[in-house]
Amino acid sequence: MGLGSDMYRQQILDHYKNPRNYGELEDSDFSHVGENPSCGDTIRIDVRLEDDGETIDYVAFTGDGCAISMASASMLSDRLQGMTLEELDELDTDTVTEMLGVDISPMRIKCAVLARQVAQDGAKLHRGEVDDLGPTRTED
Repeated sequence: MGLGSDMYRQQILDHYKNPRNYGELEDSDFSHVGENPSCGDTIRIDVRLEDDGETIDYVAFTGDGCAISMASASMLSDRLQGMTLEELDELDTDTVTEMLGVDISPMRIKCAVLARQVAQDGAKLHRGEVDDLGPTRTED
């Protein structure tokens, strides 16, 4: 591993120890919860939209989990601000792993993508595309 990997590891630890946008958002347009039973990660994502109803104004999260899941949620909460819900829908696993900047083992991918899946499922519920998903589970 090179110097670049060490920098990204430090970034992950920083986001884990000092998460950005951590807390509940009282005036959210939608909230959703999820879990990764294999690792014990749990997360809640709160999203407030701008007046157009499509652009993400602010994202907050709460939860508990491993360094990868919490760092991913922290980084994603920053990245989503200013995106549209359509752009949120287009985020995939590669987007998340590139954002983290380190190789993620197959067992840890579920930790890394939990926040993204919770936000995407919350947006689907908000738009009425699905009735009730229950909590997002990365095991499914």
